[in-house]
Amino acid sequence: METTELTQKICKAASDKKAANIIIMDMRKVMSSTDYFVICNAPTATQVKAIADNVEEKLAEEGVNFNHKEGYQEGEWILLDYGDAVVHIFKDENREYYALEKLWGDAEIKHYED
Repeated sequence: METTELTQKICKAASDKKAANIIIMDMRKVMSSTDYFVICNAPTATQVKAIADNVEEKLAEEGVNFNHKEGYQEGEWILLDYGDAVVHIFKDENREYYALEKLWGDAEIKHYED
């Protein structure tokens, strides 16, 4: 699966569970470990987990499994590493606090619209 198709499937799965402010950051010019970040948020830990579960489930249906998962138990910031794309699912206040869009400000940002 091409990376752009992968990021679109991630965004769609997140959107299906009402993720807010979904963006795709093109990281190719600013880091070598991944091509894209997909970032989104939700108001509760329960919803953050539901978004992560849906992303994981929908991609597994396509035969794509993550390499690494972090933060699931707490549900404050879940990271799903798919190699060429890394998904960051934040609880609202944590997204504001960590501000990855500002930290990686040189990356091109595209807003996902379903």
